[in-house]
Amino acid sequence: MLRHKFLLTGSGRSYHGTTDSDVTENTVKLLFSRWLDLRTIYICNQCSRVRTGTIVVARLLTIAMVSARALQLLALACIASALPAGAEINNYLVIAPQSPLLEIGTNFTATCMIINTAEVTADDLYWNLSQTTVPKEQYTKINESALSVTIPITITSENPQWLYCFCKKKSPYLALNEGKFIHGISLTKGYRPRKPENLSCQAVQEKTYISKTMTCWWDPVGLQTAEVPTTYTLHVAMNSPQAYNVSTNNNSTQVDFAETFPNHMLLEIWVEAHNKLGKIQSEHLKEDAGWFVKTNPPSDVKVISENNFPKSLLMNWTHPIAYVYVMLTYKIRFCPNGSENWTYVPLVDTDKDIQSFRLQNLRPDTVYVTQVCCKNGREGHGYWSNWSNNATQRTPEDRPGKPDLWRTIAEGDRINERQVKFISKDPVFANGRIRRFNIMIQHQKDKVKNGSLEWGSFSVNKSDSGSITDLKQIHLADKKSVKVYVNAVNSVGISDNATLVILEKAHELAPVGELKVWPHAGQLWLKWKPPNSTALSEYVVEWVNGEQTDWQRENKHKNITAIKGNLEKFVCYNVSVYPIYSGRIGKPAIRAAFLEQGAPLEAPAVRLSGKPGRNEAELVWNEIRQSNRRGFITNYTIFYTSGTVIHQITVPADTISCTLKSLTGNTKYDTWIRASTITGSATSFNHSFTTLKYAPGEMEGIVVGVSLGFLFVVIVTMLLCVYKKDAIKENFWPQIPNPGESTIGNWSPDYPLKAETPKENCLCGVSVLDVDVCDGKCVFEEDKASLPLKKDKYLSEEHSSGIGGSSCMSSPRQSVSDSDEGGDMADTTASTVQYSSVVASNGYKGQTPNPQPQQAIFSRSESTQPLLDSEENPDTLLQEGSRQSQRFPRRPCSKHGIGDGANPADFTEQQEALEPLDFCPLEEDCEQATPTDGQSAAPASSYMPQLGGYRPQ
Repeated sequence: MLRHKFLLTGSGRSYHGTTDSDVTENTVKLLFSRWLDLRTIYICNQCSRVRTGTIVVARLLTIAMVSARALQLLALACIASALPAGAEINNYLVIAPQSPLLEIGTNFTATCMIINTAEVTADDLYWNLSQTTVPKEQYTKINESALSVTIPITITSENPQWLYCFCKKKSPYLALNEGKFIHGISLTKGYRPRKPENLSCQAVQEKTYISKTMTCWWDPVGLQTAEVPTTYTLHVAMNSPQAYNVSTNNNSTQVDFAETFPNHMLLEIWVEAHNKLGKIQSEHLKEDAGWFVKTNPPSDVKVISENNFPKSLLMNWTHPIAYVYVMLTYKIRFCPNGSENWTYVPLVDTDKDIQSFRLQNLRPDTVYVTQVCCKNGREGHGYWSNWSNNATQRTPEDRPGKPDLWRTIAEGDRINERQVKFISKDPVFANGRIRRFNIMIQHQKDKVKNGSLEWGSFSVNKSDSGSITDLKQIHLADKKSVKVYVNAVNSVGISDNATLVILEKAHELAPVGELKVWPHAGQLWLKWKPPNSTALSEYVVEWVNGEQTDWQRENKHKNITAIKGNLEKFVCYNVSVYPIYSGRIGKPAIRAAFLEQGAPLEAPAVRLSGKPGRNEAELVWNEIRQSNRRGFITNYTIFYTSGTVIHQITVPADTISCTLKSLTGNTKYDTWIRASTITGSATSFNHSFTTLKYAPGEMEGIVVGVSLGFLFVVIVTMLLCVYKKDAIKENFWPQIPNPGESTIGNWSPDYPLKAETPKENCLCGVSVLDVDVCDGKCVFEEDKASLPLKKDKYLSEEHSSGIGGSSCMSSPRQSVSDSDEGGDMADTTASTVQYSSVVASNGYKGQTPNPQPQQAIFSRSESTQPLLDSEENPDTLLQEGSRQSQRFPRRPCSKHGIGDGANPADFTEQQEALEPLDFCPLEEDCEQATPTDGQSAAPASSYMPQLGGYRPQ
């Protein structure tokens, strides 16, 4: 889109604007209205008639191409604006009054009149104040051609405002001549001047006379604006025709008289305030010229000290100006050096024309600062001069007052003894430098008069008043009391005696009650309840910090006060209140207090108490030094962590130990402590420790338990070894059967024994087995087939020791001699083994014999050796036989037994070498074979023959 820029100027005013490329006839009309608006503004400021040519087009810039119609209209506008200025054009609206000056806070009425046209009426008019349309409620229609408006003049803006009258009727004529139907006026606002107040004038002294220049000032009243400023004019009139007028925009000015200040002449002075809205005068001052005079202060002020007058100082000075000009009166003030509290001499004592004055009722040996000023002696006339320079002097010394005596009490070195130290301050009115103190101590039970007691003297090297002097220290028994007298000495004389009574410890008087101490406004305040006693004379307030002690005395009628000493922040003071009963000291009420508390300077160092346990550890710490606490410790907080979670425990301030519980064994912990006051806290350094893997006593318990268990096992083992020694011996050292210790016998219960000629391939009658070497078997060939059957019978007889059961035993493995000889049961049951071999030709013993005589041969062997494995397990006999025969060489059986081709004599010789065999009688073969009364004997059992003897061990 193309845009056009134009600039309209005229009479120092300009208008900038832009429009689109689509310039139409309406656009040109708009431009004309803008030009006419500028022209109207010019006319409103200059005249009431419109002249052509007041608006000149300075520049019309076309940035883009426009339509031909629009260019033609713009050219016509330029030609119209260039018409000669003499051509008159009438304006159709006029406002009255023109350019009014208005007072802020009032109402203003303006009237808009229609002239030289009938195109519009008053109903078509409306008002704008600046850019705001005035409501119709403020309009007043005067007639068809006049409309008035009333507006309040406010302080919303002190700058000028414009009030416009516009026509709202629209027609082609109005559109082309809109500037003729607009008129505006500028509203200038301001304040009416107010009456100045407090007019004052002053003429000061220069050298030895009054200056001819007088300065006056006043208080302006009311407001003013930049458009309507207020001007002040100072008027000074005298009895002569001559007058002085000075104007200024400020609230003060000076008047220069012609030659000299008009001394002793009547002056009339006033000030006038005026601006465009009006003027007003202040009150008139009609006074003698001396009324306005301010002289210099007195000069050469001196102060004289006189030895005969220790409580007075003499002052002298010189008049600042001659009497011919002003008669003066004086004012004097003084104060001790360093004080800011001045003391003024009553004016009635100095209202005369004097040059000296004596100050009285001063403190001896005190430096005083004095000053003097003066003014016109006529009442109400003139101004006080400035104060003179300081004049300083010390009053002479005088006899001192009583010293301030006190004491401190501590525990003595011995029991029932007190250590008392007497101390003193310089008297409140020392009246000079205290050179020494005299002290006298009298025991109350001594009958010696005071006059005969000796005084002790203590020199004082300190010169500053109020300092504390240590006088004397004594050891006083608890059951004794003393009275102390102390006086002070300076260069003039000796003071009166100060007395103090130290009572017996058991007879101390009642204390005050309900003592409270608190800080406030930089001081420590105390309040207490007075004791119920008429003998009360005063109170002593004492505050102690370590070894420093100070005190002050309070009237007996007071029960609240503030400590007047210089207290330090963050320092703990033990504050005490002592009631004094006619010189006798009562018990103190004591409280600890801080003027101001802060965070501790340090936290206590935490450490372990002893060694840590497995699940707990005891921490201890020392109290913080009093100087580092800086406040009351409210609590301690103990922190501990194993690296993951931080735990904390808070304990009271009076606690110095803490036990950490529920810890984890064999774990490293870091711990630290935080000490807190009401204003802050401090944290200590970390302390590390490691818990035990086992709790105390746990390892010892384990060791003891294991030891007891081991001991129990050992004991049980030993007992088992004792009670099972045979079984152990049998398992570890088995007994090997010794054939040499066995006996073999033949027993034929029913038939006589006789030797038969052994047959070939038949079982030998008796075979003695050599368990060491003999591995042979003598069986008939026809009996080999029946061997397995017999073997099963042997296995079925578990307790027969391989012989199929003994006819002489009542229990398994019991020897034949057990029932007869009553041998040792342990020996017979555990170690006695029967070895027997039964060879029967026909049947068993006890069976019905055949018609042919049969012969049975019984061979029996009894040994104390245990059975061999082959005997216990005969089923393995055949299996192991071949192996044993392979390991041991075979020897002839004829060496130890009777076999094929054996000599019977050899058997007899061997039998005689062995122990004899004990055979059971026939009637005792077994219980079944034993006949009872009325019963017949059962047939006797026969033994099955052993098939091969014993296997070698």
